[in-house]
Amino acid sequence: RYVWRFDCGGHNLAGSGAVSFKGYTMKQDFETHSTITCPLCNHDETEEMPTDSCQYFYDCKGCGEVLKPKQGDCCVFCSYGTVACPPIQFDRNCC
Repeated sequence: RYVWRFDCGGHNLAGSGAVSFKGYTMKQDFETHSTITCPLCNHDETEEMPTDSCQYFYDCKGCGEVLKPKQGDCCVFCSYGTVACPPIQFDRNCC
């Protein structure tokens, strides 16, 4: 589990622990890893979430099923993960 602290003046400072995401400056902690559980075979895998895009598809490493977001969710992490994607963690629209 990784928790990042972002606090910058609108500059992309990823190397120093601060990031600007889609025009928003992140100034609070958020998690970058989530455990996805396949609804078909119950295989779970911890994955790193993208911080600059949504992940619409995920290939289950247990059964090979291609997971897609549930209706109303923005990405597979919000549908099947233990942690929502970073934009949702910040109460922002994902895409």
